[in-house]
Amino acid sequence: MSCVLIFAGTSEGRTLAELMDRYGKSIHICVATEYGEKVREDEQAARVTGGRLALLQMEELMEREGVDQVVDATHPYAVVVSENIRHACEDKKIPYLRLLRKSEEDAIQDNKNVVVVGSVEEAAEYLKGVSGKALLTTGSKELEKYTVVEHYAERFVARVLPSAEVLEACRKLGFEGKNVIAMQGPFSEEMNTAMLRQTGASFLVTKESGKAGGFPAKVRAAERAGAKLVLVRRPSEEQGLSLEETVARLCPEGLNEVREIQLIPTDPRKITLLGIGMGAEGQLTLDGARACREADVIVGAKRMLEALRGFEKPVFESYRSGEILKYIHEHPEYHRVVVALSGDVGFYSGAKKLLAGMEEDKVELLCGISSVAYFCSRLHTPWEDVTLVSAHGRKTNLAAAIRENSKVFALVGSSSGMRDICRELMDAGLGHVKLWVGQNLSYSDEKIFEGSPEELLSADFAALCVVLAVNPQAAEHVVTHGIPDEEFLREKVPMTKEEIRSISLSKLRLTRRSVLWDVGAGTGSVSVEAARQATESMVYAVEKKTAAAELTRRNARKFGVTNLAVIEGTAPEALEDLPAPTHVFVGGSAGNLEGILDAACMKNPEVRIVVNTVTLETMAALTEYLRKHPPVHRDLVQVSCARAKEMGSSHLMTGMNPVLIASFDYRGEEL
Repeated sequence: MSCVLIFAGTSEGRTLAELMDRYGKSIHICVATEYGEKVREDEQAARVTGGRLALLQMEELMEREGVDQVVDATHPYAVVVSENIRHACEDKKIPYLRLLRKSEEDAIQDNKNVVVVGSVEEAAEYLKGVSGKALLTTGSKELEKYTVVEHYAERFVARVLPSAEVLEACRKLGFEGKNVIAMQGPFSEEMNTAMLRQTGASFLVTKESGKAGGFPAKVRAAERAGAKLVLVRRPSEEQGLSLEETVARLCPEGLNEVREIQLIPTDPRKITLLGIGMGAEGQLTLDGARACREADVIVGAKRMLEALRGFEKPVFESYRSGEILKYIHEHPEYHRVVVALSGDVGFYSGAKKLLAGMEEDKVELLCGISSVAYFCSRLHTPWEDVTLVSAHGRKTNLAAAIRENSKVFALVGSSSGMRDICRELMDAGLGHVKLWVGQNLSYSDEKIFEGSPEELLSADFAALCVVLAVNPQAAEHVVTHGIPDEEFLREKVPMTKEEIRSISLSKLRLTRRSVLWDVGAGTGSVSVEAARQATESMVYAVEKKTAAAELTRRNARKFGVTNLAVIEGTAPEALEDLPAPTHVFVGGSAGNLEGILDAACMKNPEVRIVVNTVTLETMAALTEYLRKHPPVHRDLVQVSCARAKEMGSSHLMTGMNPVLIASFDYRGEEL
């Protein structure tokens, strides 16, 4: 029976041996070290020879085992061993096959952090001329060559295989204690980085061991740790076959397996969500540039890819998170993936959705220069007191934010967006606000506009712009409810008076993002106050009378609230198409109280309800409803107020109708 002799000094050699052993091929494995022999203990059918063999010993082994094919899968730097294997094959007239590990040296040709030397001796000479500690990863057999460096035992830390033989050799050379790290590789980028930082090494000395040997991880780790990489170039260019080609020739049954194996990197897969800043050259951080240099592929929208085209990497164009996640999942051959995102990953970024779909992957987030930081620096103004919002692809109550805050920064995101913002501010009575608009920030055609909403209304803006609004009157904005009655447009429409309105709003206990139904809105006084208080909420003012509905619209415009919609119609029919409420205020029911309350509870069984009534009939209907549907929390209070009225030189207290304010809900938890 034919026998294949494999000199398995690399992970590729071990992979080949495992496949051939699994498929019942007759193989004999040679491993140079005691540690390597232990690695082979799980091979059942394979025969193993441990220890280094001289030329004659190799020939004797080939003859004894009846070898008719030799695979040299030794390390690229094991020049003498490879020569002996080749000579032994020539002497015994046995076919010789060199299994080559692909070189990664081309990937670091332009890396200024790498010093390339021709041999370990040259590496030692280089270290003589510099100061600082070095982590040596060139193997225990090379350690003696570093002893020519003064104080080498203190300056150098040797990383070697964990065997008694190797550790004894290190001890004899003066490498022991904290100056020896005995571990089996290959090592991840994180492990290399941690070792460099722990040892305080300024240099990492390594051979070019290829991707399977962890070389790219060493390059990245040195850069992250701020260490210089000293690279010992491979001794010579060799001819041979890749792992896949070797398997196809000797064990074709395992070809699909080895193809899958080759897609599994020695390091965990790494996905970098990268904020590239505004997009112009020079905006990218050093960490961002490093990630792009190391990337196997860069993913992002067209504008992001244009900004990074200088890295000359494979790209996939998409801005949709679902497409991006699907592409990454379907291309495991890309070990290091960079997803390029505009600005900073933490400021209205697509990173949020992407992270939710990457739980099993190792994800790195790299900050970029956000548009707010960049724009405020161009305006020479700090942004520590700026309120941040986005009108890009989302609904936001920008007018309310500007009314309440002295500085507001907003992402715009469409060519008509700025005109819409200017119009909204003018309608909301904020025409006095000063606006700065930044267009195509960081690019050669960057422009900054300045003016009031009216002055900028007719200007043409690009889709890629931002705005900073400054409102000097924001400090005067009243943060509590209590708009005086006389400030509302009223005519002859009923209105919930100021004192009753204040108590009712307190009883509603609106939250930040409430959905409020104001049924029987009248002048809209409750709707307006609620919309001004909870600016991220939505208020639906339901009113059956056309004149009253129009008055509510006019009051909404007067007080500049944009989160208020008037629904003209009779409740409960007018409530059918409204979103489920979190809160309901009933100021007028027109005899339909039970239907209104049923409609609200059907859409949200835990809705918070406040009912105001001055008539005995409505009180009776409310009492009966609460008896039939007992709430978890209930509060009934009757409020009587009187206002002073001038009577000549005196003031007479004039009473208003007493109002029953009922507040209740069906929530199980305490409020």
